[in-house]
Amino acid sequence: MTFSMRRVFAIMHKDYKDVSRNLYVTTTVFTPLIMAVFLVQLGIGNIDSHYIIINTAFVLVATYVQSSLIAEEKEKKTLRGLMLSPASIIEIFSGKSLLSLIATKVIIILSMLLTGYNPKNAFIIAFALLLSIIFYIGVGTLMGLLTKSVMEASVAIIPAIGIIILGSFVTPFIEKYPILAIAEYLPNLQLIDMAKQVETGAGLAEVWPNLGIILLWSIAIYFLCVYLYKKSMVDE
Repeated sequence: MTFSMRRVFAIMHKDYKDVSRNLYVTTTVFTPLIMAVFLVQLGIGNIDSHYIIINTAFVLVATYVQSSLIAEEKEKKTLRGLMLSPASIIEIFSGKSLLSLIATKVIIILSMLLTGYNPKNAFIIAFALLLSIIFYIGVGTLMGLLTKSVMEASVAIIPAIGIIILGSFVTPFIEKYPILAIAEYLPNLQLIDMAKQVETGAGLAEVWPNLGIILLWSIAIYFLCVYLYKKSMVDE
């Protein structure tokens, strides 16, 4: 079966109609922009503050919107029909992810414009952000497959928010508590570390380990998603 963009866009169009009717999801999407405006008012402009907004956008847009889309399919009992459609797993995953991808990119770009974040190497940062978006959409897909309703997905997102918020403050304590060093390998901290290197003039040769770790997280999360998806095909 050949890959069909028509089927991908059809799935995305359906998701757009579903999201536009969910007021809670649509308002949550704009939270990072509100935070960005508040940040500008405080006059904070270091790398960490910029990436608090960006990482929040990853969780509240990429992960939450994606998990809601998948969970809603399960809640309405329509996921089974999608599984039995002519669309392949790649087409379904692509179609279900496209709206989250576009929304996250738009929110991040607007947030960067509001906070005045202008990275020294836009190409590396853009690639890293895209890779991170793909990872967080994968997390959202996983959460959606593990939950049974949009309400459950809304609750499941809370630990992810905690990890993002608390993870950014772990670094200063690593020297005192070496066990916390494992947190350095979290995708959000890898992204911040890479962004700081870029600001000091680092190129692709210096930051490829950071990108590689984020890529490995992405591969791992999508392996889990495919496994759970195929398991759902048998269980339902």
